[in-house]
Amino acid sequence: MRIVLWFVGLFAVAAIVGALIIGYALVVMGPNLPSLDAITDYQPKVPLRIYTADHVLIGEFGEERRRIARFDEIPDQMKKAVLAIEDYRFYEHGGVDFIGIARAGLSDIMHGGASQGASTITMQVARNFFLSSEKTYTRKIYEMLLAYKIERALTKDQILELYMNQIYLGERSYGFASAARVYFGKDLKDLTLAECAILAGLPKAPSAYNPVVNPKRAKIRQQYILKRMLELNFITQAQFDQASAEEIHARVSGTEYSVHAEYVAEMVRQMMYAQYRDETYTRGFSVTTTIDSADQEAAYNAVRKGVMDYERRHGYRGPEGFVNLPTNQDDRDEAIDDALADHPDNGDLVAGVVTSVNAKQVVVTFVNADPATITGDGLRFVAAGLRSNASAAVRIKPGSIVRVMQDAKGNWSITQLPQVEGALVSLVPQDGAIRALVGGFDYNKNKFNHVTQAWRQPGSSFKPFIYSASLEKGLGPATIINDAPLYFPPTTPGGQAWEPKDDDQPDGPMSMRTALQKSKNLVSIRILSYIGTKYAQDYVTKNFGFDVDKTPPYLPLALGAGLVTPLQLAGGYSVFANGGSRINPYLIGEVADARGTVISRANPLIAGSNAPQTLEPRNAYIMNSLLHSVATGGTGAGTNVLKRNDLQGKTGTTNDAKDGWFAGYQHQLVAIAWMGYDQPKSLGGREFGAQLALPIWVEFMQRALANVPQQPMAMPDGLTTIDGELFFADKTPGNGFVASIGVDSANPLEGASDAVGGVGPGGMTPPSVPPPNVNPAERQEIMDLFKGH
Repeated sequence: MRIVLWFVGLFAVAAIVGALIIGYALVVMGPNLPSLDAITDYQPKVPLRIYTADHVLIGEFGEERRRIARFDEIPDQMKKAVLAIEDYRFYEHGGVDFIGIARAGLSDIMHGGASQGASTITMQVARNFFLSSEKTYTRKIYEMLLAYKIERALTKDQILELYMNQIYLGERSYGFASAARVYFGKDLKDLTLAECAILAGLPKAPSAYNPVVNPKRAKIRQQYILKRMLELNFITQAQFDQASAEEIHARVSGTEYSVHAEYVAEMVRQMMYAQYRDETYTRGFSVTTTIDSADQEAAYNAVRKGVMDYERRHGYRGPEGFVNLPTNQDDRDEAIDDALADHPDNGDLVAGVVTSVNAKQVVVTFVNADPATITGDGLRFVAAGLRSNASAAVRIKPGSIVRVMQDAKGNWSITQLPQVEGALVSLVPQDGAIRALVGGFDYNKNKFNHVTQAWRQPGSSFKPFIYSASLEKGLGPATIINDAPLYFPPTTPGGQAWEPKDDDQPDGPMSMRTALQKSKNLVSIRILSYIGTKYAQDYVTKNFGFDVDKTPPYLPLALGAGLVTPLQLAGGYSVFANGGSRINPYLIGEVADARGTVISRANPLIAGSNAPQTLEPRNAYIMNSLLHSVATGGTGAGTNVLKRNDLQGKTGTTNDAKDGWFAGYQHQLVAIAWMGYDQPKSLGGREFGAQLALPIWVEFMQRALANVPQQPMAMPDGLTTIDGELFFADKTPGNGFVASIGVDSANPLEGASDAVGGVGPGGMTPPSVPPPNVNPAERQEIMDLFKGH
């Protein structure tokens, strides 16, 4: 006891001497101290943040993740947790706590080494803003001097606010508001006491007490902080007991956002960087997009479900890899961890290693999780790999690396990562505001944005634009067109004739409405031939916004042989949906600076206001009627499960089923779904847009239109009805209306002289020689266009 008292007296004297030394140093070294502008005019590097229209965070870009929280926005229990472990006498000392220094020194001697620090929060602020982390006596003296200077310039609350916004807490997060989002996906105000104690333990060693990487050490540190809070009467015994028992659920790294909108976030980042360059990542811009968070999540789930359904239809390709499993358990665990490091989880598709297998049961082991035992239906997809005679490529054995997923009831099944891609985009047709955008199955697996970057053949989903053009040439839903074989003779001696085919047998004369319902290729060729390919090219580019150079004026255009992106196709269908106005799809609603001041706001084209009316309302209405027939009684009849009478749409399948589409809309929402391989190849002989893309569209629209009242389009002026069918009022039978094409005619193309080639969903084959009436340069362009299809 005497020794302890002696040490106490010694350190009291040392504290007094230290104070005298500091006083002297303040006189001698004070003039050399840096200006406090960095903290009195605090301008932290704040990252770019991207939000949905309903203010859900979907992206953050910058070297430092930082969220500024004002003092009164920081929960009291968060402040107390920090004070309890870092500087419980913060509000009592003047910047340097000599009592704390004496206590720490005594503890160091009693424990035989440096076990406690003595830096106050003010000293840590001084170090973080102005000094290096090197441990020298000179730096420590400067730290103390700066602490005094800071205490004279700022209030205690201001100093604590600075500290809690500036301190590094791991995972690129600076400040407790950012850490709350990174580790728990919450706002600071929503943290529990247990979570506050976890975060309060991070400043000492962010990597060591990271609740994601080291949950056990983080828990130990948390318990120590909670005990300190209890000892200091910051919390009650009941609060301590509850917080101690609370199970901590830290976010897995890479899942900081509750909504999957990675493609959207990257698009916004690129647009912001194009304007602000490197300042994009430091000025604290907040971008509010037009995305609806619920629609976005519905789109993400719909694409993944559609792609995985396709995978199940086409069989198991085999395990992703193999790892030799040592017999020693510790070595085995290490081998599994090392192997799975190269196979990161993909959303709900979790990677694991098979550790036990027979024909009826497979045990899969994961990293930091209990093994899963899979039986019954969970093995159905991989049954071929469990047979005794399974080929080496598909055989599942101990050491196989497989993908598993868990259903809503907790049942596991073995599946596989898909090779095929899918995409979906939806927008409001009245102004082009993008409500959901999913550019691929998984952004981390494939960053190529298929909504904006993939130029693909639209197949039959392009036919409505040709039909729309034909209405202006006197055709109408009642026009009878012959669905009969076409023949194009060779253009050179010894050349090959071209006879375009359809998926089914020709049905002979039929109405234009029926032809679109059944997606008849031969009818579409006759329509385009009648109205002229150059006219059609001009029409679809001017009225719907398609690129001239990707919309060639040749007959295969009728079958979707040009190139579009899903976003461009959505813009085109919006013209039908909004009654004839051409709008521009847009993604950014507004941009605000770090202070919340709006510095730019979208000014979209709005149908019926400032958007150009490129299509007559009566034309849009008839196309709406035709596409409603397709969606209810034609190739798009799969939409009937939604039980709505205001849906329109068109399927699309390209040659050899390399692309599957469904383009559809309701008056307030257009959505385009697509599926295909990055390197185009057949999706399967029995796969069409109705099986590939339509289910994705329906899955999405079921959620997106759940609370939207049905709203059929009102009939505009300039139309009349005869025998139940629609006609332009100035193009009726016997008065400018084209009654038939290719019926009882010697020439089934009615004198067509346009270039022809064959690409499309009907199994057409390109001619072996360039088509007639085309100069050599154009011939080469045609052959290049169809090369490889």
